[in-house]
Amino acid sequence: MILTVTLNTAIDLTYRVPALVPQGSHRVFEVDERPGGKGVNVARVLGALGHEAVVTGFAGGPHGETLRAGLAGLPVRDALVPVAGNTRRTLAVVDAATGDTTQFNEPGPAVTPEEWAAFLTAYESLLRGARAVALCGSLPPGIHVGAYAELVRRARAAGVPALLDTSGEPLRRGIAARPDLVKPNADELAQLTGSREPLRATHAARRRGARTVVSSLGPDGILAATPEGIWQATPPRKVLGNPTGAGDSAVAGLLSGLVDALPWPDRLVRATALATATVLAPTAGDFDRACYEDLLPRITVTEHTPAA
Repeated sequence: MILTVTLNTAIDLTYRVPALVPQGSHRVFEVDERPGGKGVNVARVLGALGHEAVVTGFAGGPHGETLRAGLAGLPVRDALVPVAGNTRRTLAVVDAATGDTTQFNEPGPAVTPEEWAAFLTAYESLLRGARAVALCGSLPPGIHVGAYAELVRRARAAGVPALLDTSGEPLRRGIAARPDLVKPNADELAQLTGSREPLRATHAARRRGARTVVSSLGPDGILAATPEGIWQATPPRKVLGNPTGAGDSAVAGLLSGLVDALPWPDRLVRATALATATVLAPTAGDFDRACYEDLLPRITVTEHTPAA
């Protein structure tokens, strides 16, 4: 079983408009609503790949009920912990004229100390059956900034590989707890390390405590600095589409490759193909399976020489 943690789950709404005009009135021609939050997206992709995926985190209020009803139709297991507050919503507005996406994210419900304690009990229990755990996304109000560091330490104590995918101070604190893998995008990595040069930044992030750093480079693919070597996986061409969920699909590919014991270049091929197929999918956060299978043999992997 692969466990995904989403402390700040969401109902993801996607609006498609002919063109997004600031201060204008817009007619929405298509609406999509689905369970969301980074770890939920990761679990959805893992389930589609045939892995047993379990989702935990928090859900509450009417929006939480909607989220859990949506999970019931997915190939994932719901192990969410109830909270009194109402689960947040996120809104993505897709401009059909340009393909650009504008995102609006609510903060999420306030979590009480009692609710956090209930989650930790559930998390410890779920770790006993997990082959890997992904700790994903933002923190809701009420959760201390070192929460992911605490969850990494508990995973390490249980002997479960932990992947951390967050940003800002939770990433800074979490990486010091020595997760097996962190997966920032280029902006998050630059914020963490102060460097925008990908190779230098990934090395700097590893020195902060992560065993492996995998950075999403957008259309330039994925860069991984690991104890075994440094590789970059690149799609055969730059693609246009909705990037929402592409990073989460990459995380699913990395976790899938980990539990399948693939060598690092093959893990990166899987992750890059999934991310690219997600950008090309008609619905945000899904991946086009035919596109994914077509891309697998066409991803280029380049090995980099370690810095002196």
